[in-house]
Amino acid sequence: MLVDDHAIVREGYRALLQQQPRLKVVAEASDGAEAYRLFKQAKPDLVIMDLTMPGFGGVEAIRRIRQWDPNARILVFTMHQNAAYAVQAIRAGAKGYVTKSSPPEALVRAAFDVLQGRIALSADIDHELALSRVADAPVATDVLTPREFEILRMLLAENSTEDIAGILHVSPKTVANTRYLIKSKLGVSSDIELVLAALRQGILGAGGDVERNSGSPSAAPEAPKLA
Repeated sequence: MLVDDHAIVREGYRALLQQQPRLKVVAEASDGAEAYRLFKQAKPDLVIMDLTMPGFGGVEAIRRIRQWDPNARILVFTMHQNAAYAVQAIRAGAKGYVTKSSPPEALVRAAFDVLQGRIALSADIDHELALSRVADAPVATDVLTPREFEILRMLLAENSTEDIAGILHVSPKTVANTRYLIKSKLGVSSDIELVLAALRQGILGAGGDVERNSGSPSAAPEAPKLA
C-alpha cells in the first residue's frame, strides 16, 4: 500500500515498484486516516508511508496501524532528512526510512529488506542519526513519545488545539495537557522557545514550514503562531 498526499508522487513510485516482479500495489491512500482504514481492508504485506500529510501525519498513522497489527511492515518514504522524524517513525513501529532524495534503487532495496524483516535506512538518514547522538540539548526524539511528537508537529503547522483534538479524536484538554508536557520535556516555557527548539532540531523548516528542511537560512525565519 502506498500512502502519500501527492497523486503524482504515488504514480511515480507505483510505476517503479511494479516493475519488480514480486511487488504489486493493492491500495493507495492520501492521508493518515485513509491509510489506517485501507490497511484494515487490504491487509498489505508492506506499507510505504509519507510522513507529512493532511490531518494526522505518518507517525500517528504508523502508531495506529501497528496497534491494530503488531506485525505490520511499514517503510517510510519522505522528504524529511532529519533524525527527529526518523527516530519517531521507527519508535512508532516503522521498519525502514528512505528519503525522497535517495536514488530509486534505494527505495526498491529498502522495500525488499523490510519485507524480509530487516531494518532499512537510506545513507543520508543513517548519517543524520549518527550526528544526532552527539547533541547537548534535550532532543525531541529522545524525550517525546510518537503521539507527543505528532501533536508538536501539528502545533508547528499552526493547527489549533480544537483542530488537533478533532483530528485525533481526543479532548481539547488532552491536547492542552500534552502541549504543556512537551514544553516541560524540552525544557522550554513559552511558545517562542518551543518554536526555536524545533528550529534547532530541524523539526521546523527555516521558513516556518514543518514540511520542509532548509539548509542554511540567510534570514531569520518568521515563527508560526501556536494557536
